[in-house]
Amino acid sequence: MYAGRPSVCQNCGALVGAGESACAVCGFATSGAQQQQQQEQQQTAQPPHADPETMRFARAVLTRPSTFTFVFLAINVFIFLLMNSAAPGGSENHEVLRAYGAKYNSLINAGEWGRFVTPVFLHIGWIHLLVNMYSLFILGPYVEKLYGSARFVFFWIATGVAGVVASYLASGAEMHNVPVVGRFLFRGGDGPSAGASGALFGLIGVLFVFGIKFRRELPEGFKRAFGTGMIPTILINLFIGYTIPFIDNAAHLGGFVAGALCALFVGYKRPGQRASVAVLWHVLQIAALALVVVGFGQVARHMGEARARFDQAQQISPDGGALSPAANYINALNGGRQAFAAAINEGDVEGVERALAALDAAPHLTEASDKLRDDLKQILARARDYAPVNQKQQQTRKEAAQGKQLLTDISAWNARYVEWVKTEGKNYDLRIRELPAPTGTPEEERRGERPPQDSK
Repeated sequence: MYAGRPSVCQNCGALVGAGESACAVCGFATSGAQQQQQQEQQQTAQPPHADPETMRFARAVLTRPSTFTFVFLAINVFIFLLMNSAAPGGSENHEVLRAYGAKYNSLINAGEWGRFVTPVFLHIGWIHLLVNMYSLFILGPYVEKLYGSARFVFFWIATGVAGVVASYLASGAEMHNVPVVGRFLFRGGDGPSAGASGALFGLIGVLFVFGIKFRRELPEGFKRAFGTGMIPTILINLFIGYTIPFIDNAAHLGGFVAGALCALFVGYKRPGQRASVAVLWHVLQIAALALVVVGFGQVARHMGEARARFDQAQQISPDGGALSPAANYINALNGGRQAFAAAINEGDVEGVERALAALDAAPHLTEASDKLRDDLKQILARARDYAPVNQKQQQTRKEAAQGKQLLTDISAWNARYVEWVKTEGKNYDLRIRELPAPTGTPEEERRGERPPQDSK
């Protein structure tokens, strides 16, 4: 520095006038002694502390136990290991899923109401299990520590069941072909549905409403983490569910709504609040756990002998030998086609119900075979509803159109069935043979239309 001359501030680069002792822009000293003093002050300055209110709240709440989060995590992993040891294909084997309690609308309609509960503890494949258990590991402790173990147990099971109920209603709505909304919310067919994602979305719903409901008393750190801070997580997961067809968004939304309602009417355990919990919540906790036990008990009662032979056929051939999974699959599909004909021509509704149960029990071969089976089940369900109408002396124009559409759909399905047998069927030693037409009306037979084909 030279006295009487302007200089440049070493801190911000601004021009400092001659004789000035500090920069007029940033206040940085121009003399060496003052600069050294400022630098020492900057070096010894303490880093900014976290919000003390957030730290106090976190210490008071997050030091609480989260026992049942890890109990549920262990139960899910244990059941998954049981399923994987039951048969080849493990948790991705449809027979295993059916036996252990996955959601099938037709089985619930047949009286197996325990399947509203058991799917919450089942998972299809390792990736499904790991993603959901990681999410439970992250979200579960927050909800359990904020609301206590009794409320958490009730929330988990109640929102999980709500998700299964939503999936049940959406699967039976037959609206999956509606543009955008249908793909987002509704599923076609009656394939297996399982997973804890409905309950996980329930926890998200709880934390979302918690952050909004108590925003005036929460410290800043918790306001940012919960409430509106969870909107990106919600939207990302719903978008993933929209883009991946086999993800059940109806179950996600059902669980989320149930969780939001729980948090709307239930208070949390504030810092310093007594540890005692109302007797009502202990009763609800025990009732929820008992519901799970009874649900799995009911499913176990319907397992029958399948527990010992998941990898074998469910039917026996005339010579006493076990049929192959492919043969059982073909038998189920052929039985479904015959039930369709009997329903349309003779009004046999009971035969359709038996065929639907057989299709549910048909083994998994490939993704394409599952789609073929699920599509046939949809057509059969429509034929079951239409059968009484077809027996009327006179039909309305709308009813006649429904019948015509059914025949068109079964004809298109038959073509896909034959194509599947010609392509993938060769892997299972299947071949085509001509049979008398199992579908259609007497009028179509008189016209000499080509009969559909069967496989064996």
